[in-house]
This record gives sequence, structure tokens and C-alpha cells, in this order.
Amino acid sequence: MKKSAFVAIIGRPSAGKSTLLNKMCGGKVAIVSAVPQTTRNAIRGIVNHNEGQLVFIDTPGRHSSEKKMNKKLIEVSDRALADSDLILYLLDACRAPGAEEEEIASLLSPLADKTVAAVNKMDASLADFSRAKEFVLRYLGRSSASASGETAQNGDSALKSKESVFPVSALTGSGVDVLLGALFKIAPEGRPFYDDEYYTDQETAFRITEIIREQAINRLFQELPHSLYVDIADMEFKEDKLWVRAFILVERESQKGMVVGKGGKVIREIRVGALKELKRVFDWKIDLDLRVKTAKDWRHNDHTLHKIIN
Repeated sequence: MKKSAFVAIIGRPSAGKSTLLNKMCGGKVAIVSAVPQTTRNAIRGIVNHNEGQLVFIDTPGRHSSEKKMNKKLIEVSDRALADSDLILYLLDACRAPGAEEEEIASLLSPLADKTVAAVNKMDASLADFSRAKEFVLRYLGRSSASASGETAQNGDSALKSKESVFPVSALTGSGVDVLLGALFKIAPEGRPFYDDEYYTDQETAFRITEIIREQAINRLFQELPHSLYVDIADMEFKEDKLWVRAFILVERESQKGMVVGKGGKVIREIRVGALKELKRVFDWKIDLDLRVKTAKDWRHNDHTLHKIIN
């Protein structure tokens, strides 16, 4: 029988989790930006292979903060850990492990038997694989999952090989096939969860809001990186087009001008960028009506946080 598993991707903000997910799935599943904690939800990406199917769950970067929004993001990550068969722990080869990395490694230590670790950004000049590998082995030890496929006896799934940390580049794809092979080797047998044609299970409305948000934060990350979200007010098919009215919501009236830009320049760029990206994702034409409005202090509003983070 073929293999199948849910795999949670865990790591610090900006480790490259979303970029790696897109590379593994061969299509745009998660939005990507230079802003830490761009991912706000558990994003599912599906990899179909001769050996079976892996369903990856991209999670928000784990960051220590008492802010209400960050606590909500941590809840999303914790649920993904609890619900997954395997864990892919992603580290940044260019950053020395610090207190946040130690906190994540300590969290994963009891789960080492079902964890595979990968060190991303190996294409960068400052990449230090040995430092990251030494850190992982110190916390996860020999019981960390590896590519050896050497399953322990008596129901213990711990894999004993030291070769438990894989160098990868999410940007170039280097090492990704080896990493996938390691995950398939320790995945349990089972039927696929989705049909072969799927590479994500996201609904259309969610994908559209995420792509608009990606275009907005990539143009506004210096001014208001986390102060906006996107909401679809209306969406319907008209003849051969999908017509969408969406709002970019900010926390302050003063921020609306930043999103609109002089003479509407910024919001036009966001709209054009979003339409180009949507054209790559969807087969049908999309007509996008994009506007801006204020949702005062939305990051402190439980109802709003529950609506956009899940």
C-alpha cells in the first residue's frame, strides 16, 4: 500500500516555510513576503508522488510575544502539531539559533520520533549547515527521524540514524527531493486524502484574499506590515468572469492614504499585481474591484481575529 500523512511545517518567522511549501507542491499554495509571520492560517499543500501523498500544513512562524494576535497564531501552530502524523522542522541556515529557536526545539523534543529537520537557504553565502545540524542533534538527538527508513521495534517509531538533518534551498529546489524522500520513508501506509489533481484544498475566496494581501504587504511592509487584512464583500460569476469586490482593511484612518497612495498609485499597483498572480492560479478571468476602509484596532478584536486566523 502507498503512504499518506499530514505533515506540519514548523519554524521561526522568515525561515522560508511558505517558499518551501510552494516548491514542494509545484504551485502557489502560500503567499510569500519579507515580513515575518506573513502566514496567519494553517495552509494545506498537497504533494502527490509515486510513493503516496503528503499533505503539508504551513503554519505561522513561532515568535515569543504576549500580543493577542501572536497568541492566536501560536494556537494555529499548536493545533497543526497536534493533528499531524509527521513534523517538518525548518531552520534558517543564515541565522544562529537563539532563544526562540531553543523554545521551538524544546517543544519538538518529545516529538522527535516523528520529526524531520531541514536547514533552508543553503544557497546563501552566509549559510552555516554544521551550526544548525549540531543544534538540532543536541535537542532532538538520535531519535530524530531520518531518511534511513530504519524503524525501531515494538511499535517505537524512532529512527536511529544520525543523518536526520537535511540541507535544502527552497528558492532553487536543491535538496527538496531528498527531503521528500525522507518524509515518505517514515510516513505511515494509507490511502490518499485528496484526488491526484489537487495541490491545495483552499477555497477560492481565501486564495484571492491571500494574494491581494501578499501584494499589499510587499508594497507596504515598511509602513504597516501587520496592520492590514483583506475581506471579500461580494463575489459572483458574470458571464465568463469571476467578479470580486474586496476591501483592504487598516486600523487607522491615517493608514488609508498609505494604501491608496498619491493619485491612487499604490492601490492600482496592488490591484494589477494581484490580477497577474490570480491569472497564474485560476483558469478563469477575474474582475477585481479593490477598495480600502478602516477597521479600528482590529488586531485587538476577538471577533475579527477569529474570522481571519484559523
